Amino acid sequence: MSGHSKWHNIQGRKNAQDAKRGKIFQKISRELFMAAKQGGSDPDGNPQLRLMMDKAKAANMPKDNIKRALDKADGGDDTSYDEVTYEGYGPNGIGIFVEAMTDNKNRTSSDVRVAITRHGGTMAGAGAVAYMFDRMGQIVISREDLDQSEDDMLEDVLEAGGDDLQSTDEEFTVFTDPKEFTAVRDALGAKGYKFESADLAMVPQNKVEVPAEKVETFQGLLDALDELDDVTDVYTNAEWPEDETAE
Repeated sequence: MSGHSKWHNIQGRKNAQDAKRGKIFQKISRELFMAAKQGGSDPDGNPQLRLMMDKAKAANMPKDNIKRALDKADGGDDTSYDEVTYEGYGPNGIGIFVEAMTDNKNRTSSDVRVAITRHGGTMAGAGAVAYMFDRMGQIVISREDLDQSEDDMLEDVLEAGGDDLQSTDEEFTVFTDPKEFTAVRDALGAKGYKFESADLAMVPQNKVEVPAEKVETFQGLLDALDELDDVTDVYTNAEWPEDETAE
């Protein structure tokens, strides 16, 4: 029975991972579609589409999925999505900033509100949380199989036009001015760096610690938001306790 249980657990994890991957692909497909619809399906002449295609590749999205999204835009599909944002608070005044792309604002607003309030959070008005973040380019590079020291990496980042570099034992994170993001990304790519992710992001100015007794509840709030089909990104200024890891 132990063998059966082990297989059951493995299969359960695989199914969960596949479902999560499917949702990620669905969200990126929507972004690809809108970028292509607004600026054309040639990434050389559409910087936003190029950014979304890079995001798709970083997520290991199959080429067929990318092609379907672009073909849908070229085919005259009249579906229209609005980009919307929502703001709220978690425990200890932690800021929550949600970006979504929706064809039904009322549905999305209700879904986001339920996800936040059912897990102990509160909604906030426009601008109440946004000021806690800076819009920046963010490039994550794994340190695995990378020989560069932090000093060497910083030199390359500054030479490429980046603004700042943060490092952990696992990865380097490069921050750029949004207007310089594409140039910095391309310059680092030309040096041979492989990106874990490269996108524009809301970067918190300061962190607020998650109370230990609220870690599980707050993680549930973030999971609930992430599971919403219309939500594309969720940002917080949360600082997790050292012995806890957010998914």
